[in-house]
Amino acid sequence: MNKESFSFVVYMIHACANKWHKMPSDIYKLLQKTGCIDHYLVPHYDILHTQGTDYIVEDIKEYLQIRGVKI
Repeated sequence: MNKESFSFVVYMIHACANKWHKMPSDIYKLLQKTGCIDHYLVPHYDILHTQGTDYIVEDIKEYLQIRGVKI
């Protein structure tokens, strides 16, 4: 993970935490446990970082729901 993708992941963790009214540390644990960081956000950084924050938060929510996580 390079500096740009790291900053993006941190930003998205905080965006999700704000949208879902949860602690960023809880969101990090959830995204890490489900593989969202390593298998979705980082590998697709080049495309995702060009999208709007709300779109990506909803995409992350869908990613989690597919894996059986309810937000």
